Amino acid sequence: MKTKSFKSSLLLFLAAFIWGVAFVAQSVGMDYVGPFTFNAVRCFVGSLVLIPVIFWNQKRTAKKVDKDTLHDWPKESILGGISCGILFFIATSLQQIGILYTSVGKAGFITALYIVIVPILGIFLKRKVNLKIWISVLIALVGLYLLCMSGSLTLTKGDALILLGALFFSFHILVVDYFSSKVSGVKLSCIQLFIASMLSAIPMFVLENPKLSSICAAWAPILYAGILSCGVAYTLQIIGQRNLNPTIASLILSLESVISVLAGWVILHQTLSTRELIGCVLMFAAILLAEL
Repeated sequence: MKTKSFKSSLLLFLAAFIWGVAFVAQSVGMDYVGPFTFNAVRCFVGSLVLIPVIFWNQKRTAKKVDKDTLHDWPKESILGGISCGILFFIATSLQQIGILYTSVGKAGFITALYIVIVPILGIFLKRKVNLKIWISVLIALVGLYLLCMSGSLTLTKGDALILLGALFFSFHILVVDYFSSKVSGVKLSCIQLFIASMLSAIPMFVLENPKLSSICAAWAPILYAGILSCGVAYTLQIIGQRNLNPTIASLILSLESVISVLAGWVILHQTLSTRELIGCVLMFAAILLAEL
C-alpha cells in the first residue's frame, strides 16, 4: 500500500509540475485569444490526444484482464466524465477570467486555497482528517502566502472569481476521488475534457469573436495547455488520486504554485526574493510532513 501511495504521490507531483508551468502558458495565451476560446481549444486538444491512448489500453487489456478493466463500467465512466467536466469547465472558466484582472502570483495563491477547502468539505462528507494533516495545511498556507502574495489582502473582482473557482476545483477533487477507483482514468479524463470543451464553446461563440488566425498565433501555449496540462496532467491526477486521501492529494497538487513561481524565474527570467524562497521551503516541508 505504501508503494502505491508513493507512486500516486509522484504522479500528482508531476501533474502539479505541468500545471505550474501552464500558468505561464495561460498568461501568454490570453494575449491572443479570449478565456473561453483558450479553454475550448485546449480542452478539445487534450481530449483528442487521449483517444489513441484509450484504444491502445483496450488493445492491451484485451489480452490481459486486470482490475482496472473489471471496474471499467461505461455508465460510471460517462457519469463521472460529465460530472467532472461540468465542474472543470466552471472552475477553469472562473480562473481564466480572473487572471485577466489580477496577477499570476495572486491567482496561484487563491487557486491553491483548495488545500483548505477540501478538508473542510470532507468534514461534511464524514471524512476524518488527522491533526498532522491540518498542521501540514496550515504550514502550506503560510508558505503559499509568502510565495505568491506581495500586496494587500484586498479582494479585487479577479480575486473573487478565482476564489469561487478554487471552490469548484475543490468539488472537482472530491468527485475525482469518488470516481477514480471505479473507472478507467484515461476514459474519465477524455470525457471530462470533451464536456468542458463543448461547454466552453457556447460562451466562446456568444461572448467572444474567435478567429483562426488568433488561435494559430497562440499555438504554443494552447498546445502546451492542451496536450500536457489537460491531456496528461489531469489524467495523472485521476490515476494518482486512487490511493491517496483527497486532502493529501490537494496538498501535493498545490505545489503548482511553487512550480509556477520557479517557472517564471527560469522561463520569464523573473527574480526570486528571500520571502519567496522561504515560501517554497515551507510548501515542500508541508508536503513531506503530510506524507510521513
